[in-house]
Amino acid sequence: MNSRKWVRLFFSTLFLGGIGTILIGFTLRWDQYGKFFQNFDTKEILSISFWLLGVGFIFSVISQAGFFAYLTIHRFGLGMFRSASLWNGVQILLVVFVLFDFVYLRSVLFNNANASIGNNILMAVVLLVVAASIAYIKSRETNKQAFVPALFFMIVVTIIEWVPALRVNDRDWLYLMVGPLLLCNAYQMLILHRLVKKES
Repeated sequence: MNSRKWVRLFFSTLFLGGIGTILIGFTLRWDQYGKFFQNFDTKEILSISFWLLGVGFIFSVISQAGFFAYLTIHRFGLGMFRSASLWNGVQILLVVFVLFDFVYLRSVLFNNANASIGNNILMAVVLLVVAASIAYIKSRETNKQAFVPALFFMIVVTIIEWVPALRVNDRDWLYLMVGPLLLCNAYQMLILHRLVKKES
């Protein structure tokens, strides 16, 4: 890919993260922000929107940093194990390990009072379903070998990027951050092969 395509990817992902965060933010706090729409309070709506847009830009940059880090790690893994199937096996093990730790650490070690173990399992299952759906689309549009790397990225890298909100452990921040992260990660995963194909 040339620099123009990378710049396009950066700004399109940045825009997606910002708009996604605005929509999710207003949805999460509709009981508080809804009155501004009812009263046509343009000043408050714009003020909140700009704040959420800035937060969304930050989430987007975190997502893009994670994406480019994974591209490097993926190449390193392929070179280290010298077999795509072996590297995929390692990634599957890491996915299982990270999902287990996600539930275990939040439920037991952190003694999470705001969410039961059932809720943590539900969050992990939702993340797995979303990740598997994106990975399936990726493999269908490219090749079968792309499923596991896409699944790994959508689960492991997303959870790593999500750590700041997980540490705060506030419900609104958890959802406000994970939504844009998933949106940006999925977009980057599904658009990359199209950009590379156009370049070739």
